[in-house]
Amino acid sequence: MANKPNILFIFPDQQRGDTLGCVGHPVVRTPNLDEIAGQGVTFTRCYTNSPLCAPARASLQTGQYVSQHGAWNNQIVADPRSPSYVRNIRDTGYRTAVIGKTHLWKHGIGEATGAHTNDNIQIIRDWGFEDIHELTGPMASTGHDSPYTDYLREKGLLKAYRGYQIEYVIRNYLLKMTKIIPARLKGLMEQYSLSIDVNDESLWEDPPIPIPSEDHYDSYVGQKSVDWIKAYDDEKPFFLMVGFPGPHDPFDSPQEYRAVYKPEDIPLGIMEAPEAPVPEYLRRLLVLSGLDRMTASHMQHMMAAYYGKVTLIDDYIGRMIGALEEKGMLDNTWIVYSSDHGELLGDHRLCHKMTYYEGALHIPCIIRPAGGVRGWKSAGLTDHLDLTATMLDIAGAKPFEHCDGRSLALKIAAGPDAGDAQKGKERIYSELGGIAAVFDGRFKLVTEIKTREPLQLYDLKNDPRELHNLAEKDSHEIIRRDLLGKLEVHLSKNLDKDRFKIFEEKGAARFQDI
Repeated sequence: MANKPNILFIFPDQQRGDTLGCVGHPVVRTPNLDEIAGQGVTFTRCYTNSPLCAPARASLQTGQYVSQHGAWNNQIVADPRSPSYVRNIRDTGYRTAVIGKTHLWKHGIGEATGAHTNDNIQIIRDWGFEDIHELTGPMASTGHDSPYTDYLREKGLLKAYRGYQIEYVIRNYLLKMTKIIPARLKGLMEQYSLSIDVNDESLWEDPPIPIPSEDHYDSYVGQKSVDWIKAYDDEKPFFLMVGFPGPHDPFDSPQEYRAVYKPEDIPLGIMEAPEAPVPEYLRRLLVLSGLDRMTASHMQHMMAAYYGKVTLIDDYIGRMIGALEEKGMLDNTWIVYSSDHGELLGDHRLCHKMTYYEGALHIPCIIRPAGGVRGWKSAGLTDHLDLTATMLDIAGAKPFEHCDGRSLALKIAAGPDAGDAQKGKERIYSELGGIAAVFDGRFKLVTEIKTREPLQLYDLKNDPRELHNLAEKDSHEIIRRDLLGKLEVHLSKNLDKDRFKIFEEKGAARFQDI
């Protein structure tokens, strides 16, 4: 066992694939991730198998598509008796740990339930984790307690923290859609002394959260991870998953981190709204986003606050690397960095995720092998299932049967001059809420699963900003039919009809699915 490498899996929530200095972003500052990339391989075209938290994380955990595990939205979670890469890694002799967010059970938002993440600790154990220090995401922490809210309570910061989160949920989700505050939230407003005008239009910029930066939830996760590494004294190799809750909204980065960015210097994203035909699911998301009156300045301020969270997380990644060096473990530790999905950040007049645009679908992926290599980039198509297969391979654990994931370890070892260095999968499949997408590296088709109706088709070679929906264009009928055929084969092989029926009976996505 002494020769087996450690695995540090860093998994922030909702980070776009383009928000890294090492992939050429002109503004975002990620010096520590850039250094890791300089000693590893950056997979520049990695994609999520679902553009939403719980479904994406279930796919990573099980090595299955959403159509197989059945967690079609955040209200349905995968069965912990499913295959689990963490369980397989544990069973091959690793000590397994998680610090931060897992989202492997249903989270509520805006409800004072009195529940604690420790109430669900057996679920996380069933997935294979042994050392567990679990948090929810920021908005779910308005109702669920965790070690983090315990920490804030002890420091006298919980009221300020929760008041901020509750006000954010009300302003940025409920008021944009309905202009009505539900009775269950009015009690929380009174409890946290919140006064919200339903006609207030100032929804554009999230202010810094009113607690010290060292107490921010991403700082908390980062420091707990540093502490865990420094205290590690087991003879077993470790697998540590660090689930940063950020840069998921709210974009509440502390002032010193957002001050790194001047909004006026940030290049604009895609200001154009989707052109016709606009499918119904996208119409709902446009309403939810509420960005129809967004100006260039609004977008730039949003970006600055988001990038501040990315840089905060990068800071703590540097501290983790320092802890590994202090312990003499860095040369025997693989570092894997990715995210569950992206963030639209105003692109197409949308925020959050739940679409198949690049901002939501494209995710970061950096893998640094133990000891490091001379850094290089691969443009081959990869996805979460490949990351699952890779971590199983690194650990020498039992691989999943009937999984489309392909380990990237041999490609990394072979180097940039190998014949397949720039090759990847022929196609990526991503699924959410009864809708599926297939992407072959150039053309991306989005389809309603039940009817097989094409909803969106983009040619990313000629239209990289995805402005022109070709779903109804006669000129692309051959491409459309070919991709529909590929998707049909995929669904006929993988779709669990009983689980899909359960999803249909539970109804469409609600604001809690964010």
